[in-house]
Amino acid sequence: MIYWKIFVAFFIPGVLGYGGGPASIPLVEDQVIDHYGWMDAEKFAEVLAIGNALPGPIATKLAGYIGYQQGGILGAVVGVFATVAPSLILMIFLLGMLYRFKDSPKVKQMTNFIRPAIAVLLGVIAFQFFVESYHGAGWLQTLILTAASFFFLEKLKVHPAIVIAGALGYGAIFLAA
Repeated sequence: MIYWKIFVAFFIPGVLGYGGGPASIPLVEDQVIDHYGWMDAEKFAEVLAIGNALPGPIATKLAGYIGYQQGGILGAVVGVFATVAPSLILMIFLLGMLYRFKDSPKVKQMTNFIRPAIAVLLGVIAFQFFVESYHGAGWLQTLILTAASFFFLEKLKVHPAIVIAGALGYGAIFLAA
């Protein structure tokens, strides 16, 4: 019974929390605190703070931790699965539809219209990262990291994970103070 409760507690925010993990936090909080009473607001805030300090999506970290607290390892697995299941099911369904009609001129035209919107969204995110880096590390460090990342990615074709790890190492050495 506890596994079903864990599943429902994280599946509902996964379905209704449109906009990603942060959008589903109030829904998870409602399920965990108000509906099931698994923890109080102070404990939830602590779990949320620790989850935000770690890398990765916040919703799955909350589901994994709270699921583990309520049902052990299987509870963590159920919680994480319930969190990703709505998106996973929609992805499988939508990609199935897209591949079924991939040769349709309407689908090709539709995907051509989506590409500029995706490019703008990625550009906005990149600009926001650039501004945060400028304010956090200064213009010289931002320029060095931007130029070095571009060089390694585009000229030397280094894997992006290695470039990210290198930037982390650079930050740990030169920006830690």
